[in-house]
Amino acid sequence: MPGTTDIGGAAADGSGDGVAGAAQDRVLVARVSEEPITLEECTTAVDDVRAGAVVTFAGVVRDHDEGRGVTALTYSAHPSADATIREVAERIAAAHPEVRLAIVHRTGALVVGDLALACAVSSAHRGAAFAACSALVDDVKASVPIWKEQVFDDGTTEWVAALG
Repeated sequence: MPGTTDIGGAAADGSGDGVAGAAQDRVLVARVSEEPITLEECTTAVDDVRAGAVVTFAGVVRDHDEGRGVTALTYSAHPSADATIREVAERIAAAHPEVRLAIVHRTGALVVGDLALACAVSSAHRGAAFAACSALVDDVKASVPIWKEQVFDDGTTEWVAALG
């Protein structure tokens, strides 16, 4: 019926700006992966006919850190990291009820240019998608227990929290 509203607050005919579902239902992907990840997985997950905006973030291994050349990294995650990334994603979805989101963080050995963090947020309007995407990346980096060992071009290594 045109103009009717479903339980989640979105127009049943797809014409409204709302996104159906509780926060946990709007988190389509939230995981830590030992396998290579893609931005496409996240953008596909948040695809929605009501979305006028899809904002993505690709965290890529760079070739330097604080003036030192980096050749590779190894990410390690606490066993609670999967549950924590889901909690963070649900917290962001609850704070931004108009969005759908997906996020994946890589673990294991990576080299310069590899994708370490991928996320996508969709919304009817760009402002909500940008705000939620930024908050999601910041909260994941502040909360999810993941550490990285950086390998520098002089052969030395350093363990640092991937958080922050």
